[in-house]
Formats: sequence, structure tokens, C-alpha cells
Amino acid sequence: MNDKSINKLTLIQDDIKNLASSNPIKPEIVCISKTFSVNQIKPLIDHGHIHFGENKVQEADKKWAEIKKTRKELKLHMVGKLQTNKAKKAVELFDFIHSLDSSRLGDILKKREIELKKKLSYFIQINIGNEPQKGGILPNNVKEFLKYCQSQINLNIIGLMVIPPNDGSVEKYFEEISKLNFNLGLKHLSMGMSEDYKVAVKFKSTFLRIGSAIFGPREINK
Repeated sequence: MNDKSINKLTLIQDDIKNLASSNPIKPEIVCISKTFSVNQIKPLIDHGHIHFGENKVQEADKKWAEIKKTRKELKLHMVGKLQTNKAKKAVELFDFIHSLDSSRLGDILKKREIELKKKLSYFIQINIGNEPQKGGILPNNVKEFLKYCQSQINLNIIGLMVIPPNDGSVEKYFEEISKLNFNLGLKHLSMGMSEDYKVAVKFKSTFLRIGSAIFGPREINK
């Protein structure tokens, strides 16, 4: 599996290089390593890959805390729902948070940044389909929320993040978010996963969250 993951990553990188030839910013691949063991991830680290993503703080801490002490070049991304009671540990461990979705969470993260003297990069999660089961800021509210994050609590907001509804309209949603991101003056865009990263590149995504297309299928009970 380990050699296969490197081969799969290389093929995806080649795909992206061709698809993003005219993009102003070449996309980074965030290898979503949730549920996979350190032994399964390590070949990619040794291969030189830098960006990895997890969706649970506790799991990430067990896997990455020791690794990051010696591999300081690694960048860890929080891509799942972040509970406020996990914010301190998240600021300690992660470099990017893709799921900022409330002023309360923003306030707590800023407090932790000050305590730890550390500055993270954040994506505002957008609930593009107004889906009640998903977190995120509604598109009509994002301008006001961005202003609060930048002007009131001085978070380093670098872009928007979206997980589109599974209704077959991914191009429509990606185009809408790409335009919104541009209109807000944001540089980066967290958009696209294993099944739709090629479409995301078309609409100028700069961070692609790819897991199963690299590591293979996850165990269902995880």
C-alpha cells in the first residue's frame, strides 16, 4: 500500500500540473490521513510531502505531535468540525484550520493564539447549500463575518472552504464559491476532494483535500 500511495500521489500531481497550467497559484495537495496509521502515512512524509489533514483533534494529537517535533517542515490541516473545547489543542497542533464557522470559535482561537504566541492560517467554511446538517457561514453573511475576523480579532483569514451538496451540481457550487472568494479579495481557496478535485482546479482551488484517492478506501467503522 505504501508504494501505491506514493504512485497515486504522483499521478494526481501530474494531473493537477496539467489542469492548473494557467492558474495564478498552483494547488497544494492536502493528504487527508484521518483513520490511517503513522506507518501508512510515513512513506509520503519520507517522499517529501508536506501538507496533511485530519478531522479530529484527539486522533491528530496521537499521530502527529511527536512527528512534528522532528519534522518541522510539515504542515497540518484541521479539516473537520472544530469544537470550541478542542480549540487550545488545535492551535498547538495545527498550522491551518479549514472549518472556522462562528464568531465564538474565532474568539476562542484568537485567545489561544495569544496564549501560545502562535499564528495560524484560517479558511472560513461556507455552507453553500444551506444544509442544516453541515456547519459553515451562509454566503450572504460571509462578508460581515470576514470583516469581524480580520478587523476585530485579527485572525489570518486566507480563503474560503466548501464541501458542496451531493446533488450533482458541483460545478455550479465551485464556480459560485470561486467568484465569492475573488470578490472578497482572498488569495486561497480550499475546495475539492478525491472525487471532484479536477473540477475544483478548473475553478482556481489552491488547496485540494484528497484522501481515498491516495490512501485507498477507509474502514467503514472509522
